[in-house]
Order: sequence, then C-alpha cells, then structure tokens
Amino acid sequence: MNPLVSTPAPSLPALATVRAATVSDYLELTKPGLSLLSVLTAMAGYAAARPGFEVGRFLALTVGTALAAGGAAALNQFLEVDTDSRMRRTQNRPLPAGRVTTGSAFVLGAGLSFGGVALLLAEVNGLAALFAGLTIVTYLFLYTPAKRTSRWSTEIGAIAGAFPPLIGWCAGAGALAAPGWILFGLLLLWQIPHFMAIAWMYRNDYAAVGFPMLAVRDPAGGKVAAWSLLTAVLLTGLSLLPAWLGFCTWIYGGVAAGLGAAFTVLAVRFVRPAGRMRTARQLFFGSIAYLPLLLGALVVDRLFLR
Repeated sequence: MNPLVSTPAPSLPALATVRAATVSDYLELTKPGLSLLSVLTAMAGYAAARPGFEVGRFLALTVGTALAAGGAAALNQFLEVDTDSRMRRTQNRPLPAGRVTTGSAFVLGAGLSFGGVALLLAEVNGLAALFAGLTIVTYLFLYTPAKRTSRWSTEIGAIAGAFPPLIGWCAGAGALAAPGWILFGLLLLWQIPHFMAIAWMYRNDYAAVGFPMLAVRDPAGGKVAAWSLLTAVLLTGLSLLPAWLGFCTWIYGGVAAGLGAAFTVLAVRFVRPAGRMRTARQLFFGSIAYLPLLLGALVVDRLFLR
C-alpha cells in the first residue's frame, strides 16, 4: 500500500471510544517530539547567552517552555480534529480516534499554555513570557487557520517555531540582542526545508483535506524543491554570521560551514525530479541531524571557546 494515499476516515460522530483515555493519550496531545524541540532550542538560547548556571531559573525556563509548547500543541489538535480525522497520518490521534474528548483537550491545552506563560513570567522574566505567549498566539491564531487558506502556512508556522530560542536567550541575557535574533533566524530558515520535505512526503493527505500548501499546489515538486534549496543556502550563510560578527570563534564557523555544505547537498538532490520521494526523506532526516549539531557547536563555542 502506498503510504501517501489517503484512505477514507469515519466521520466524527461514528468514532467510538474504544477505551478510556490513558496518561499516554494526554501526553500524545502535547506532541512530545515537537515540544521537546521547543525546549531544546530554548535551552540552547539560554546557554548561548552565557548567564552563569542558575538552577531555579533554568528549571523554570525548561518547565515553562515545555508547558507552553505542549499546551499549544493540544489546542492545535482541538482546532484541527475535523481535518485530523480525514488524514491517514493523523486519524489515530487521541481526539479523532475518540480516546480523549474535545472538552478535555481544550482544558488541558488552555491550562498548560496559561501555566507555562505564568511560570516564565513569575520565575524568569517578562521578555521570556512574552515570546512564549507569541509562540502560542502565532501557532494557534495565525498558523492553524492559515493551513486551510494559504500557501504560506508553512512559513507562518516557522515563525512560531522560531520563538523558543528567543525565550531562552531572554531568560539568560534579560534583554534582546543580535545573537538571539540570529538564533531566531536559524530556526526559521531551518524549518522551511525540514517541513517542505514532510509536506512532499504527505502531500496526498494534505490534498485530501484541502490544505493549499505549496506541495499540494505544485504537483511536480519543482517549486517545493527550489524553495527548500534557497532556504538551505540562506541558512548556511546565516549560520556563519556568529563567527563573522565575533560572537563565536571560527572553529564554530568551520563546523557551520561543513554542516551547511552537507545540508545544501541534500537540498540539491531534492531538486532533481528523479527519486524525489527518496531525496525528500533524506532531506528530512538530514535536517534532524543538522540542527542539534549546529546548535551544539554554537553553544560549546560560546561557553568554552569565547
């Protein structure tokens, strides 16, 4: 069976609760993988600010970011239960599968979101709380509705996903500065090829629910691949800026250049029409390796080489 071909899903009234909700069902609502990415990039932003290690503030940053990210994810699934029920890749999530009620998901999402922002405000600082709030608002009120109406939904979502490093930077530095905005830009640009690869792999699912994403509107895939390549090149250039501006040494710069070259090669392969599904997977997995290696090199350089 072709994993990209959407299969008809039962209508929401026909979805039966096959068992009582478990802790794992509620955890799944928070999209742990995506929430973990937010936490790790916030931690990278904090470490890059070189604040000195304050256990209380660091724990508040970690927990507050995790709560805010998990709450936004739960509310996103609450808002998208109708389309999730019609896509093969999402129809077994707790809400469309009937394992968790929509009311429970809303209460969980709202509670986690409020708790995360409140914790950051009380135990970290107002700027960190502000960017956590902007993450939630952008994700729920710009990105989520844009998926149904705009070709630019992925880019809008990338803005929401790029705020966590600023949460961490502001937690560590207490103020905005150029390195924090560079981290924001790195996350924003990285998400484009990452999510373009995902969109290409699951374009039939997205088409089945009428999402006008670029991967749906570009059936040949040339524009999807070209946009991925352009943003990979821009990402490589931006990744060198911390060394160029003196925020990091050229040891980090060399690592960034090497990682950028490897990532760009994957994006170039994605441009070729032959085997585009295979190269989309390669680009996707390459993006997963690229980000922690780049941020890890930047943090190590900032902490130990500057």
